[in-house]
Amino acid sequence: MLEFSRWKQIFYWGLTAILIAAALPSMANLANLDWPKALPSPKINLGLDLAGGSHILLEADADQVRRQRLDNMEEDVQNRLRRADPQIRIGDISTRDGNVNFLLAEASQVDKARAQIEPLLNSNAAGTREWDFQVVEGNRIVLTPTKSGIDTAIGQAMDTAVEVVRKRIDALGTREPTIIRQGADRIVVQVPGLKDPAALKSQLGQTAKLEFKLVDQTALGDDLAKGIAPPGSQFVPYADPSKFGSPGIAVKRYGGIKGDQLTNAVQSNDQQTNEAVVSITFDQQGGAKFAKLTSENVNKPFAIILDGKVLSAPNINEPILGGSAQISGGFTVEGANQLAINLRSGALPVDLKVVEERTVGPDLGAESIRKGLIAFMVGTAALMAFMIATYGRFGIYACVGLIVNTLMILGVMAVANTTLTLPGIAGFVLTIGAAVDANVLINERIREERARGRRVIQAIETGYKEASRAIFDANMTNVIAAVLMAYFGTGPIRGFAIVLLIGIVTSVFTAVTLTRMWVAGWVRKARPADLNL
Repeated sequence: MLEFSRWKQIFYWGLTAILIAAALPSMANLANLDWPKALPSPKINLGLDLAGGSHILLEADADQVRRQRLDNMEEDVQNRLRRADPQIRIGDISTRDGNVNFLLAEASQVDKARAQIEPLLNSNAAGTREWDFQVVEGNRIVLTPTKSGIDTAIGQAMDTAVEVVRKRIDALGTREPTIIRQGADRIVVQVPGLKDPAALKSQLGQTAKLEFKLVDQTALGDDLAKGIAPPGSQFVPYADPSKFGSPGIAVKRYGGIKGDQLTNAVQSNDQQTNEAVVSITFDQQGGAKFAKLTSENVNKPFAIILDGKVLSAPNINEPILGGSAQISGGFTVEGANQLAINLRSGALPVDLKVVEERTVGPDLGAESIRKGLIAFMVGTAALMAFMIATYGRFGIYACVGLIVNTLMILGVMAVANTTLTLPGIAGFVLTIGAAVDANVLINERIREERARGRRVIQAIETGYKEASRAIFDANMTNVIAAVLMAYFGTGPIRGFAIVLLIGIVTSVFTAVTLTRMWVAGWVRKARPADLNL
């Protein structure tokens, strides 16, 4: 137990030195000291409650999810019945009154229509039906969304929205944001260190739903001025009507391409006009669709639509086969870059609006840090005095291990790029107590073995061996609890769990391994005849 080979000593001292060095930039930052720029500077990020930042509460438009489900079902029904063999002809299809209803041209085709539509009514994962199928008046089919189906759709949309919001915030370069769902249709966003939430609100307020649709050239100018489109088409307003001299254009309702098949989007400059544009790249399937669309409609205009507004409607001069395209719309460089980030992150499945916004100042966090440091220093000083008075030399080893343990926790957190929150400070202090507890168990066990008559070396070996079992068993339960809290918890709970988990590992290492190495070195050198315990 007291034998440490040369390579073990080098490894333990090297690991300790590296982690202590990693903690120094964070220590300098907390002390408001300048750290040399030429040196590596891993630092601990401070959470919203310590560093201040922005708090935004977003609310989703649940009615939009319902409308989207109706529109998607309408398109799917038309496609399936059109492709049926033989084709099933229907009259006008409507989504009024919160359902999809249409009239069959022949009442005898009701069973065939049901067979085609049945796969679209599939039950969800919970085994409940998402759509009710009903035949009225002999040849009219009505599809009504069920409550469970709507709830499932809203839940899926919110889960997707959380991930999209997370990607967009990460693209802004912020660290460790807190993004969680609140209730059925709300998302809480907390970004530490962000003092001005304007850019964040702009980034999150854009749905970034990109579409490419063919322009209906049969639309009359007088109708477009009134916002009226021909049957089978829809009126879409221009993002900048003054630029085009018209309020909008008519586009084909179906047959376009959606922007959910993009693999990349970057801000660039047009080689001819040097204006800021967004260059996009489709995946293989999207590229094939885009090539087919442009090949079949040469010399026809197609509209580039973003969030329900037309950015431009260029003419297809030749097939675009490379799977790449450019989006222009009078962007500034910053605007084009924001759009590129949003397109890369994916479109929000539902519009989000800010219902609550506040900026948290760093004053409270600074006060919390100050008081936390005072409590830590006072508590640590009291512990050290107790350990030295009670265990003498072994108490000094425990105190040095306590200091090393503190620096190692900071070093691990800095290297792992974790965030320290106010509950994290509580976890920090808790691990210090655990470290002291481990040293007390070891020293008391050595004292007991010495009282039983064991020789010095045997008492130390037995004390560390037997106490280590209890230490590992006790800390294993803490590790299990910390892992579960870190996995299932969010925000402050997760911050507490991560600091606790790191602290448990470092405290066991310093209490069981480092102090044993120091004691072994002293015993080999001094050959004491007795222990002052």
